[in-house]
Parts: sequence; structure tokens; C-alpha cells
Amino acid sequence: MYPVLKAKDTVFYKKSTLNAGGKIVSLASPVVMGILNITPDSFFDGGQYTTFENYLARAEKMLEEGATILDIGGYSSRPGAVDIAPDEEQARVVPAIKAIKQAFPDCLISIDTFRAQVAEAAVNAGADIINDISGGELDAAMFETAGRLRVPYILMHMRGNPQTMNQLTQYEDIIQELVHYFEQKTAALYALGLTNIILDPGFGFAKTIDQNFEVLRRLDDLKIMGLPILAGLSRKSMTYKTLNIPASEALAGTIALNTIALMHGANILRVHDVKEAVQTIKLIKKSVTL
Repeated sequence: MYPVLKAKDTVFYKKSTLNAGGKIVSLASPVVMGILNITPDSFFDGGQYTTFENYLARAEKMLEEGATILDIGGYSSRPGAVDIAPDEEQARVVPAIKAIKQAFPDCLISIDTFRAQVAEAAVNAGADIINDISGGELDAAMFETAGRLRVPYILMHMRGNPQTMNQLTQYEDIIQELVHYFEQKTAALYALGLTNIILDPGFGFAKTIDQNFEVLRRLDDLKIMGLPILAGLSRKSMTYKTLNIPASEALAGTIALNTIALMHGANILRVHDVKEAVQTIKLIKKSVTL
């Protein structure tokens, strides 16, 4: 058993800024990360943004709607996704990052990858943040690379890989295990000099639908780490399977779950639908103190 940790019973510091590419981003008020998948097989938008014209137009739309960060990925992490070579993943994302950065030089870009090679190429092409779904588990060089590049690092919880994670959902106390996982991982990152860390509990990754809802209900327990929290709930199966609808009809459900995440301490919402997420944050801020 891990020690019982409760943020409400502990003095903790909520980090309120993010230093990305020399730009200081305030997280005192929640911000939106827009998803841009340069993939043919992502679960919701696969194949829609694989051409220069399409992904540039998508980036422009999300920025106009209020996205603070664009999250660009070239590897589908949906359950059972096809594994592709690092070179193919890199060939997908690097041209997109260069083009978007050239068109919108002030935008912040995160690279959604678990491979150190791809992360480094992406940062060299203009990415400001590394978003690693594996927490360094799938590439032993990732932590050293992130530490050397000195870019903010999104540390997600997952077991196994996208091909095996659905079979790895046994936990004694899922929040205690997440805290233990984050404590170990952040200690390793701090030792490498990396302090700009964002925590992502990994909704939908090695978790059942019921476990996802438990993590959402107890999200504020992760505040004990004193780091920003990212919630990636957009159109995921915990919504559309619970409601027995396709992902294409899961916007209302996503808004509802994002609202709960905000009220439990989320600092960043990672979404497909930027305008609606920005509106949700605005309304929640008017209604409650975050």
C-alpha cells in the first residue's frame, strides 16, 4: 500500500506559471490546448489534417478561438493503434511544426510523442513543450533529452503502451498509485534540472471507464504535487461509451466533464473543440473561484 495523501489535508504550492520558449504563460486562470493530429488513424479526427492546407487552417482556427497551446502529434495513441517507426512519425510532425511556427510565430506548440528522437527534432523545428504519454517509460532517453532541451514536460500516467494498456487496469487505490508514480517521475526529472513539469493523469490510458470517473472525482488530490494539472477528456470513450453515442456526438459530454475537471483543479484542458472549452472556462470563472 502507498501512504494516503490528501491535498486538502496538506500545505501545497500550486505553480501558476509556465516558461515555454522564453514565453511566460500564466496558469492562474485555466488555459486551452488544442489537439492537432497529423495522423491517418486517431480515434476522432484521424486523416483530417494530413495536408499542409488542412493543418495550417486548423491551427489558425484553434488560435482564433482562443487556444493557448497547439498539441501536434504524429502517432495515434488510441487503444490498439498501429505502431509506426520513429522516422515516419518525425516526417509527419516536423514539417507541420515548421509551417505553423512560420505562419504563427508567437503560438506555443507542444509535441505529442513518447520518443526522444521525435521530441528533439520537433523542438529543433520550433516546438516549445514535450507532451509524453508514457512518462519516459517507452524511451529511456526521453528524460535526459527533456532535461537537456530545458523545455516544459507534460508527464502523463500510463501503463504498458497503446497496444497493451487496456489489459493493465488493476489498481489497489488508483489515486495513491498515481501520486506514487508522479513522485518517482518528478524526482528523476528534478535531478536532471527540469522543473517545468505538468501532470496528466492519463484519462483513458490503462484505466477502465469507472476508474476514469474516479480519477476525475478525485483530481484535486493530485494538487499535493504542487504542479499544474492537464485534463485530456475530449470525446474519449468514458463519455461516448457511457452515453452510448459515437465520439462525433460527444461534445456536450466533453463540456460536462471539462467543467468537473476545472472545478477539481485542472489548469489546462486538452481538447478537440477549442471554442467550447474557452467558453466553459469563462463561465466557470464567473460562477466559482478556481
